[in-house]
Amino acid sequence: MKRSQINYAVDKAHAIAETFRVCLPDFAYFTADVWRQQDRAEWCEVLDLRLGWDITDFGRGDFSQTGLTLLTLRNGLLGSANYPKPYAEKMLQIQQDQQTPWHFHTHKMEDIVNRGGGDLCMQLAWATPDAQYDGQRIVDVSVDGQRRTFKPGDTLVLKPGQSVCLPPRLYHRFWAEKAFVLGWEISMVNDDLQDNHFLEPGGRFPAIAEDEPVKWLLCSEYDGLRE
Repeated sequence: MKRSQINYAVDKAHAIAETFRVCLPDFAYFTADVWRQQDRAEWCEVLDLRLGWDITDFGRGDFSQTGLTLLTLRNGLLGSANYPKPYAEKMLQIQQDQQTPWHFHTHKMEDIVNRGGGDLCMQLAWATPDAQYDGQRIVDVSVDGQRRTFKPGDTLVLKPGQSVCLPPRLYHRFWAEKAFVLGWEISMVNDDLQDNHFLEPGGRFPAIAEDEPVKWLLCSEYDGLRE
């Protein structure tokens, strides 16, 4: 991704949050320059747990078609005495027709919520023991407490206000139809370094082409603040 795309995506995310009257924490508004002025010890939880902005094209090189804008609001660290929180929360912003590719989480259970906008469409299928797509096994999930059954690859449509609970090792891909979708993720502890498995090669974090100055730091760039 180009740095200009990342800068624009975060600017746009702030505007969309304001449109939906979603108030964000202070660190969501820290520019790169403001981050460099902060006391690192005061913000160690944000830095260590990678709270903050996460803009990705999943290594596909076409953010408008395959990409996602996320803001991690809270998280924990398994086995840590300093960060014992057992849950995580993210804001998801999904542009119309923008998709997140097939993936599953080995350990994390998560609820995905459509907070407003268009339809959040999702396809589901179990992973086989060797992490392939299981085209035979029926999928049972809970949609706002209602048991729903799907054939592998069938489309679940979440209207604004609806949510689905996704257990570990359930492949899923999703996209927005009719309009932009403000999504939300409420989950067990999130580990984007170890707990994601993609069906097709790509990447969780983007390679960045520096075509303009950095305005917003991504959570994957915090290590540079420690140098």
